[in-house]
Amino acid sequence: MSSIAKWLIDPRRNWFAAQHKKTISNRLKKYGLRYDDLYDPKFDLNIKEALARLPREVVDARNQRLKRAMDLSMKHEYLSEDMQALQTPFRGYLHDMLALVKRENAEREALGALPLYQRTLT
Repeated sequence: MSSIAKWLIDPRRNWFAAQHKKTISNRLKKYGLRYDDLYDPKFDLNIKEALARLPREVVDARNQRLKRAMDLSMKHEYLSEDMQALQTPFRGYLHDMLALVKRENAEREALGALPLYQRTLT
C-alpha cells in the first residue's frame, strides 16, 4: 500500500480517520458490540471457519452480544451510560484466527490442492 493510503487510514496520523474511528466506537458502544462482531459468517466462509476454530466461550460471548444488540435495536433503546463506559469495541478476537485461516488457504492453493469448501451463497 502506498504511503498516502497508509496515512489516510491511520487514526494516529490522520485527524479524519481518528474522528471516523471515534464515531464507529460510539455507535458500537451504544449496543455493546465489538467491531469483530460485525463480520458475517454467511458472507465469507473464511470467517465461518475462523469462528469454528475459536474457543466456545468466545463464540458464545459473541452470540450474546449480537442478541443483546438486536434486542436493544428492536426496543429502540441503548445501553445505559455506565454500561457503555465498560465496552471495548476495538478489542479484537477474530483477526488473528482469520489471518491464520487465510494463510492456510493461500498455502493450500499454492500447493495446488483443492479447496476445503466450495463458495456458494444460499
